[in-house]
Amino acid sequence: MSTSTGATAAPSRTREEFTGRWAFILAAIGSAVGLGNIWRFPYVAYEHGGGAFVIPYLVALLTAGIPLLFLDYAIGHRFRGSAPMAFRRMSRWTEAIGWWQVLICAVIGVYYAAIIAWSIMYTWFSLDQRWGDDPEGFLFSTYLQQVKDPNPSFDIVPGVFWPMVAVWGVLLLIMGLGIRRGVALASMIGIPLLVVMFVVLVIISLTLPGAMQGLDALFTPNWAALKEPGVWIAAYGQIFFSLSVGFGIMITYASYLKKRTNLTASGLVVGFSNSGFEILAGIGVFSALGFMAQASGVQVSEVAGSGIGLAFIAFPTLISQAPAGALIGVLFFASLVIAGFTSLISILEVVVSAVKDKLGWDRWTAVLVVVGISAIISISLFSTTTGVAMLDTMDAFANNFGIVGAALVAVIVVMWIARRGGGLVAHLNSVSSFRVGRVYRILVGAVLPVLLGWMWIEWIRENAATPYGGYPTDFLAVYGWGLAIGSVVLAVLLSLIPWSHKSSLHAEESVNEIDHTAPVASKES
Repeated sequence: MSTSTGATAAPSRTREEFTGRWAFILAAIGSAVGLGNIWRFPYVAYEHGGGAFVIPYLVALLTAGIPLLFLDYAIGHRFRGSAPMAFRRMSRWTEAIGWWQVLICAVIGVYYAAIIAWSIMYTWFSLDQRWGDDPEGFLFSTYLQQVKDPNPSFDIVPGVFWPMVAVWGVLLLIMGLGIRRGVALASMIGIPLLVVMFVVLVIISLTLPGAMQGLDALFTPNWAALKEPGVWIAAYGQIFFSLSVGFGIMITYASYLKKRTNLTASGLVVGFSNSGFEILAGIGVFSALGFMAQASGVQVSEVAGSGIGLAFIAFPTLISQAPAGALIGVLFFASLVIAGFTSLISILEVVVSAVKDKLGWDRWTAVLVVVGISAIISISLFSTTTGVAMLDTMDAFANNFGIVGAALVAVIVVMWIARRGGGLVAHLNSVSSFRVGRVYRILVGAVLPVLLGWMWIEWIRENAATPYGGYPTDFLAVYGWGLAIGSVVLAVLLSLIPWSHKSSLHAEESVNEIDHTAPVASKES
């Protein structure tokens, strides 16, 4: 496949690379294993059939999650660039899709840092159960000092401000050190540590009185739920949001791989490792919730929850009641910190890589500008008394409108308009041991557009009819719909800016050349 620019070599610098395949795999797992694995999956499974949910979950993983992961790998590795550069090399007019993905990451990055900061403080609060008898009141009134008006107040909350400054300082250092000494090393240390800490947490949770009650609630199958379309859509949504696919991360990470890397085998390891950690999280969380339910004399359904409520209200309540509560709290919130950091690093790398590629800057310059601006916006908005409402709104629109929409457009453009599916499949098979073929192309070209399209249109329809979260219309017009639609417009404008002559856009050596006439092995999937 020839590049769309068809140019001869221009001044360029060698693209950074991971030291090896396992460094990439751990970085990819670090991106995929994030806050959603710990505080979203257990409740989604519980609400949608319990043990029976495993069936649609695995079907979604094999028919949508891993195929889309392979597509991202193929684009990034084949075209050796950040999301905008990779799409432009594929077809000049598709560059805006890459910038849409970059802007989604920029939005997610500024609020994700706030949750890490909360987790840092709650790791400390766990030692003396500072929330007392009212974890909910402590979270929103005492710690976050939340006010009713969601519009920005810029009244700084010191307990959020200082840990956010620390988060951004650490991020600046890690990302400035580069792919090998910074990004990869953080995951190579963080992911094994996260797994060890969470395994210890699970073991402790399993020894609590009532743990089996919680596991029964989670894993007892409700086979009738499999007849409900909503259960299957929930499974696809969980897989889609938990694998870090469709918004530039895996494209960027794959661009740092060596030219001969087993892409599909790596993808299988990442996909199943992510799902394995989600199941581990489910065991740990529901064992703990079973204890809570027994201690309170209620059903598990009355204490089960997800998101901020699970992490910062339900778990503090459990910590106050459980033996070795302080240890449980430290393990749980420190796990959130590590999972959040490895994910945020990958999110910001999408932005840093795109700026480097477009403007031809060196890494430290790009990192100082991107991380510096992100930090200022993040701290200004989310260390304030109105930060929670903005975080909630921006998270909902960035995920459901941004990520799903960008993935939908990318799949349709790549497979049907630019018609690059055949070349990308050939590239995957040229470097991989696990071959893909006709079934894979049907999944990506037909199944994914239908699923993503349904999810996207349905979410837009629901939130156009009923204001999200009950927030004021003018607030949603700016921080919800304004950011969502504005990112699309800005992506188009960014794609019109000329590439710097210092960038590697036209460098021949930065694009893998493969023999597309080579036969595809008979073992297809």
